[in-house]
Amino acid sequence: MGDRGANNHSETSDFILVGFRVRPELHVLLFLLFLLVYTAVLLGNLGMLAVIATDPRLNTPMYFFLGNLSFVDLFYSSVIAPKAMANFWSESKSISFAGCVAQLFLFALFIVTEGFLLAAMAYDRFAAICSPLLYSAQMSPRLCAQLVAASYLCGCVASVLLTSMTFSVPFCASRAVDHFYCDTRPLQRLSCSGLFVQKMVSFSLSGVIILPTIIVILVSYVYIVSTVLRIPSAEGRRKAFSTCSSHLGVVGVLYGAVFFMYLTPDRFPELSKFASLCYSLVTPMLNPLIYSLRNKDVKEALRRLVEKKSALL
Repeated sequence: MGDRGANNHSETSDFILVGFRVRPELHVLLFLLFLLVYTAVLLGNLGMLAVIATDPRLNTPMYFFLGNLSFVDLFYSSVIAPKAMANFWSESKSISFAGCVAQLFLFALFIVTEGFLLAAMAYDRFAAICSPLLYSAQMSPRLCAQLVAASYLCGCVASVLLTSMTFSVPFCASRAVDHFYCDTRPLQRLSCSGLFVQKMVSFSLSGVIILPTIIVILVSYVYIVSTVLRIPSAEGRRKAFSTCSSHLGVVGVLYGAVFFMYLTPDRFPELSKFASLCYSLVTPMLNPLIYSLRNKDVKEALRRLVEKKSALL
């Protein structure tokens, strides 16, 4: 009876999101930082979606993937940032059990989907540069839609497995999650039972998710670099590399933080929080900036959209 009561308690009690262990007077500064970054995320990604949706010249596979990337960035940062900002002003810093489950599920869904979308974008660049004459036939609208749908499906499956595994163990009396959102590792630290099997499954799941996408990206870029180096003109090589540099920048930021967070020993909680901040807010903020500042098509489309809005005023 006691165990059953403890389990019922673990399934109904609120969690406490500890957040960053800093002096109280720094909470205002952190709130303003989160607010600034999240505002940039909203403006950048909504702006990117508006530009892609309204300019017919961007009706290509690359911008179809980029639009979905902006959608994913917009939503997974929105799963984290509003609650984190509210907790800077909250004394209890609590989140309900159901809210914690939903936060972990949605964040895992979108972050895994982003990884597979980046792999699809790498394949798109491979097809465009290595087989330009067959590009339109290879990257048909149907294939693009299938790749995006498969990315969301993989994200959903991985999220269901990760969330169910995380919340299948009983939690101890302490409900303090040493993080600014509900994530797998901080929640596992609250478990009353042995976690060897859960940690091995979590590590294996992370590897199964990350390794295939990394392999697709690496193989695609090996072929891309080999093809570009055979282009005789320096201007041709520069243009070919410029179409890939934005994607490589996004991949480097996201996967660097994810590797540190999930594939390293869980010994540095505070560093893990900053790594999480990097891929939960900084990456979604940088993605539209990287793609717009280094992409002539997007800059031209943005200029035309601003001119059109100005003419209506």
